[in-house]
Amino acid sequence: MPSPRSLLASAVYEWSKLPAIPTRVGERRDFFDRPTRTMRNLECHATTLHPGERAHEAHRHPDEELVIVKEGTLEVTINDRVELAGPGSLLFFAANDLHGMRAIGDGQVSYHVIRILTAETPSI
Repeated sequence: MPSPRSLLASAVYEWSKLPAIPTRVGERRDFFDRPTRTMRNLECHATTLHPGERAHEAHRHPDEELVIVKEGTLEVTINDRVELAGPGSLLFFAANDLHGMRAIGDGQVSYHVIRILTAETPSI
């Protein structure tokens, strides 16, 4: 178990105070990426995509992932399904499911990503 000093502490993270890091497809804001008392690691970031862009190609990983759409519309692929997700939508990607997202429409898309690693999550 990590030392208590390295555990993620309770806090408020304000969008306007997080630096926007430019990427080739938009920008990214990092909230945290630390172990907690009950999780091996909890990571949260926000991605903003330019119209038509995707952060990366569809992929799989052994941890669960939640995505909360802040603004805009995403075209979401989960295994063989394709759906649309607008503001306020919550996406859940189960471990090892193929998933990907693409910004559609004329405006940018912003969404929060929460990745959860527990003692049960296999190491990559």
